[in-house]
Amino acid sequence: MARRTSRGLIAAATATVALIAPAGLAGPAAAADTAPHSAGPQARIFMVNPVQSTGDQSLTDAKDSATAVPASAYTLAELRNLDGSGGLSGRWASVRSDTGASAKVADIGSYDRHDDQFEQVMAYFWVNEAQDYLQGLGFGSELPGANDRVQPVRINQWGADNSFFTDKKDEIRFGKGGVDDAEDAEVIVHEYGHAVHEAQVPGFGASAEAGAIGEAFGDYLAVAVGTNAATRHGWPVRTDLACVGDWDSVMYSGAPHCLRRLDGTKVYADRVGEVHADGEIWSRALWDIRTALGARTADRIIVNAQFGFAPDTSFSAAAAQTVATARSMYGQAAADAVRDAFRAREIPGV
Repeated sequence: MARRTSRGLIAAATATVALIAPAGLAGPAAAADTAPHSAGPQARIFMVNPVQSTGDQSLTDAKDSATAVPASAYTLAELRNLDGSGGLSGRWASVRSDTGASAKVADIGSYDRHDDQFEQVMAYFWVNEAQDYLQGLGFGSELPGANDRVQPVRINQWGADNSFFTDKKDEIRFGKGGVDDAEDAEVIVHEYGHAVHEAQVPGFGASAEAGAIGEAFGDYLAVAVGTNAATRHGWPVRTDLACVGDWDSVMYSGAPHCLRRLDGTKVYADRVGEVHADGEIWSRALWDIRTALGARTADRIIVNAQFGFAPDTSFSAAAAQTVATARSMYGQAAADAVRDAFRAREIPGV
């Protein structure tokens, strides 16, 4: 089945507080990236996304114009774990196809958003970044691997303003239209979250509540990986971290721009049967777990618990599994904090 990122359901943005953390921690404690990696060439990428790095809510797509985004939104960062083929293929990611000419590693420091190759570079960098983050949490070493394989990616292969992971081919496809999806790291990592779930539990998302959990985890992972990258690299964060997809959503949401939020007030009784909307119940619980326990502890619990989910899990069953995982990994105090987060969302049976 395809897991899609909705462009039609935008969370109502509550008051947003400007948050600037040029070199330190912004929001809940960030987990250090300790994953080993080989040296790589310097690629030009967005620092998560242009709205987040500049704080400018007036930015627009302007038909992929290079001048629509200031130079300050870009940075040079190491493109890690490449396989030496000269293309965007490596240990954790492979850009399989695209609509324009394929990016060349020799040129990755010069592309801008007007170039199709820029999105290819963004997709490679952020998929690799996401798996390196999971590796740094211990997945693939002392904990089971969570999608620790080469992730196939296709760029602009979907002729609509949408992106999705398909479990038929285990690949991620990023669409175009408005802001092309692979320009926003949070959209890239959101879709990678679906790939992680599928690798952990084949067929995951076979019920409405499991689908909502999948969308929530994608949003949560996007913020977790972006926060870690910003902290590790010393990048600025000038928007509210709980807002997901600040750049991708500029074409269809009011300022401050958000695709969805992690800090909403929805509870279990607010379910409407749409996975993206209902996912905000689960993602708020994950956000509260992170706030209570810190990023590294929370993320190890959250991801490790997912190995025990059924493909058609309910909120109640998944919450109980997450509480049990917290207890087995870190003891009763951690389990109590996790339970409190789910109880605050009024999830039954926790």
